[in-house]
Amino acid sequence: MNVQGKQRAANTYSSQGYVFPLSAMGTDETNAYRECYESYSASIAEHLQTHDARDHYLWLAETHMYLPWVHELAVNPVILDVIEAILGPDLLLFDSRWFTKQPGDGTFVSWHQDANYWGLEPNLACTAWLALTASTVETGCMRVVPNSHHKTALPHKFTDSPQNALARGQEISVEVDESGADDLVLAPGEFSLHHPSIIHGSRPNTSTIPRIGIALRYIPAQVRQHVADPLAMLVRGNDTYSHFDLIPPPTSSDLDEIARLRKNCVRRVYGNLSSVE
Repeated sequence: MNVQGKQRAANTYSSQGYVFPLSAMGTDETNAYRECYESYSASIAEHLQTHDARDHYLWLAETHMYLPWVHELAVNPVILDVIEAILGPDLLLFDSRWFTKQPGDGTFVSWHQDANYWGLEPNLACTAWLALTASTVETGCMRVVPNSHHKTALPHKFTDSPQNALARGQEISVEVDESGADDLVLAPGEFSLHHPSIIHGSRPNTSTIPRIGIALRYIPAQVRQHVADPLAMLVRGNDTYSHFDLIPPPTSSDLDEIARLRKNCVRRVYGNLSSVE
């Protein structure tokens, strides 16, 4: 993407709170990463099958911290170039999460605003949602309420729906006018960007194919997070602020080491949510 294209994307993001679709990679590369995901998913299939969607973060969150191929996705230069146009040259990745919906499994994401529970100061962040399979209305693509990031933060509540993919079932506790909601339809290898304050969610997958995608959450290095022992990874530029403990990119393919890193990283980031098995 040229300079003008990146600036147009940044301007759209600022004005409406999201931008899509943007192309990150071609068919062959996308298919290779999908095979990596499917291999990892097969290795944790028993856990995913025996736990509710709200608990899948235990195996699907922070994978950039312990799976080298996910780190490769997270530092895709096309994605980082657009993120840099929005947030500046010094970038940290403080969170990631796979959002996979199998056909007919009922998994959904309630209407919510990320800024409500991320604890960032200032509220500067950008999520890239990268599709490895088609993310369509039928497969349960992300939906957003345009321009809602400009309005006052809405109250949220925690719910206990087992099919809500959010770990605490966080949901806006007042009625959301979704009449003007936009469906962020993505082809495999495309990504969208959305603001931490925009209202967003998604419906279940009613198609016959899986929806596979990852949310990559970036912040500029000057941001603080008001949690105990914040953890992040430097993905571009420099960190001269030291507001986060920085974890190095993963390099090991040893299964025992991956399991150790997974438990430690998820426990560290989600320690206030649940124990890690």
